[in-house]
Amino acid sequence: MAQPEQRDEVEMLAMMLLIRRFEERASQQYQAQKIGGFCHLYIGQEAVVAGAVAATRPDDYLITAYRDHAHALARGTSANACMAELFGKVTGCSRGLGGSMHFFDKANHMYGGHAIVGAHVPLAAGMAFASKYRKEDRVTLCFFGDGAINQGGFHEALNLAGLFKLPVIFICENNFFAMGTSVKRSTSLKEIVDRAEGYDMPGEVVDGMSFREVRDKLGEIIASIRKDPHPAFVEARTYRYRGHSMSDPASYRTKEELEKYREEDPITRLRAQLSREGKLTNEQFDKLDKSAKEQVMASVKFAEKSAEPPLEDLYKYTYVGDGESGVAFEESSERTTVPARKTSARGTASSKNNGDSAEPVATRSRKKA
Repeated sequence: MAQPEQRDEVEMLAMMLLIRRFEERASQQYQAQKIGGFCHLYIGQEAVVAGAVAATRPDDYLITAYRDHAHALARGTSANACMAELFGKVTGCSRGLGGSMHFFDKANHMYGGHAIVGAHVPLAAGMAFASKYRKEDRVTLCFFGDGAINQGGFHEALNLAGLFKLPVIFICENNFFAMGTSVKRSTSLKEIVDRAEGYDMPGEVVDGMSFREVRDKLGEIIASIRKDPHPAFVEARTYRYRGHSMSDPASYRTKEELEKYREEDPITRLRAQLSREGKLTNEQFDKLDKSAKEQVMASVKFAEKSAEPPLEDLYKYTYVGDGESGVAFEESSERTTVPARKTSARGTASSKNNGDSAEPVATRSRKKA
């Protein structure tokens, strides 16, 4: 298995471009009323998830909140499956039943996509506990915004992670606003990273607009965790260029503030670094950008042509019944089969401790045997 440090930086820049173009196109499709419900864009924060993925192995766990499109794309979920999910189509990564806030891809160890603020942080602690229990050297990466750090579940999860020395990194994507409320007005402890000290875990601040700084710092922390399991807290200071969601005009920010952070655009920054070092030409960058745009446009066409989930499937994925097999999301003609688990009379799923079968599972789809 390739080590994280071998990930090519031009490849990672291409990933960041794909995320940016995907989000821009999602914005357009939302305004065209092709996408319903909430839609939270990641534009401006691409270096955080790209740097994190570059520092991890493909089998490490990743879980995040509702601003999740980028995390799925960075982990390898296709643009087709992501756009189809936004469109509510059956070919989406959650079969069209999750929408923008509930992306999920078990095959790539991306476990959501969770809409309730801070509610997924305890799930991350549970995933890390499972890794430690099975004596694996996997690391769980848990992403959340600055608005989640004042939720009760956040504190309970960090306390247990510190107590049990769980292999998890809590990554606060501090974009300075919890919805429309500045972190200065919502959090009594002004340095978010100081929260780590209260739970006896190391804390670090990284420039979330710098791909290299995120990658290098997380790489150091992950190496330490694999050697001797323990939790860690990372505050990635970043900035979103759009509102909290598509319905947010972001009138609480000044134009001067936005322009200041646009000068630190993570894509422009990495491009400039690679260009100075002779690793990227303008022609190569244009080719990468063109490819990203083409992938995204193809994903829109794929989503438009895909079928709607049938009404009878509304409650289909609540339980996995006897004699039925679970099926992961379908893209084009490819299908990945997931072993079914029997359900007891009380509706709880049972599983054996046999590697991946014990991993956390969100939505499953089924077909008759």
